[in-house]
Amino acid sequence: MPTAPPPSRDAALETRVFWERFKTEIIAVLIIVLLAIVGFVGYRFYSDHRAAAASALLASAKSAEAYQQVIANYPNTPAGADAYLLLAEAQRNERKFTEATGTLHVFINKNPNHELVSTAKMAMAANLESMGKNDEALSIYQQIASMYPNSFNAPLALLSQVYLLKSKNRIEEARRVCETILTRYRESFWAGEAAQELRLLKPSVSSQLPSAQTIPPLLTAAELNASGCATSEQSGAAIGAAEAGVLPPRVRLRLVGPPSQRTADYRFENWKRFRAPG
Repeated sequence: MPTAPPPSRDAALETRVFWERFKTEIIAVLIIVLLAIVGFVGYRFYSDHRAAAASALLASAKSAEAYQQVIANYPNTPAGADAYLLLAEAQRNERKFTEATGTLHVFINKNPNHELVSTAKMAMAANLESMGKNDEALSIYQQIASMYPNSFNAPLALLSQVYLLKSKNRIEEARRVCETILTRYRESFWAGEAAQELRLLKPSVSSQLPSAQTIPPLLTAAELNASGCATSEQSGAAIGAAEAGVLPPRVRLRLVGPPSQRTADYRFENWKRFRAPG
């Protein structure tokens, strides 16, 4: 039985039928896409023009009032964000530390992801130092070092802690912070400053010497001459005192006792030699 041939397809006719059926929807989609493109291009042009105008106004601003004008006229622009920092600096220069700190708070709240947030917090800590609130300043410096360890402000925040700790006579803590800078940020500029501070921060005497209650009484030359000899415990105490730097120069000891039963003379001509390394 012969089969019927397949119906012929006219592509042009099918396209025309499709267009007639869906032309309204197609036209609507094209209009929406076109409007979106025009809107995006227009928004970019407006944003770029606004940002350029804000930057020009910020470049010409030289006073706190001018910075406030930039903030008011061009919010949510890079120049507007920078104007907060410059306004805070101008207020600080006028010794308006409370107002400057408030301006920095606003900057951080409006721009929590800004690359200069750590710088703003450093400025806040400096303002608190100027107001004599060293404990609060120290807390902020510690926060910066812990929250922004990869920031360029991290080693400076640590070094600022050293100065505050030194002023509070917390020498051991200051030394540990210096060692942290030298360990984590050895390539930074502030590592040299930390090394210099570490050299100046001498360990406390209590960490170098035994307590006064455990130090045996030292032997004077008169006592030694009177007794004629010193026991091994007494001589060990005297030598330990010499090494600690508390034994007067030119002390003569005569040591006797087992196992050699021989007398040995020790003369400390220069007691400082015992403190020298190597």
